[in-house]
Amino acid sequence: MKMEISFPGGVAVNASYGGFLIKTDQPQEDGGTNQAPSPFSLFLASIGTCTGFYVASFCQKHNIPTDNIKLIADFQRNPSTHMVETITIDIQVPKDFPDQYKNAVIKAADVCTVKRHLEHPPMISLLVTKH
Repeated sequence: MKMEISFPGGVAVNASYGGFLIKTDQPQEDGGTNQAPSPFSLFLASIGTCTGFYVASFCQKHNIPTDNIKLIADFQRNPSTHMVETITIDIQVPKDFPDQYKNAVIKAADVCTVKRHLEHPPMISLLVTKH
């Protein structure tokens, strides 16, 4: 798996991966134009959307409509390091959601690939090559 990163101008950085162009930028206060989410915002969104994928898949398998289901992700930062220390994802279901599936939907959401990678992070190596 390879991803190509490019620099379209300013502090914007794009990634070409899997046939998609993923655009990022920075807020104006950080020198960007705020034309796209920051890379860290996409990282956080990947946690929520990955979890959402597994919730949706579970509901589809059990013929549970997802119209009134939503996930709320809450990111708690350490005040001194500013690093995210705790992530809570609240799977909000309607009152008629079957009680017998509450633990099962949590178990399904727990399979999120992004979450699992955070629990066992890959080693990241950096290098410089001339082309």
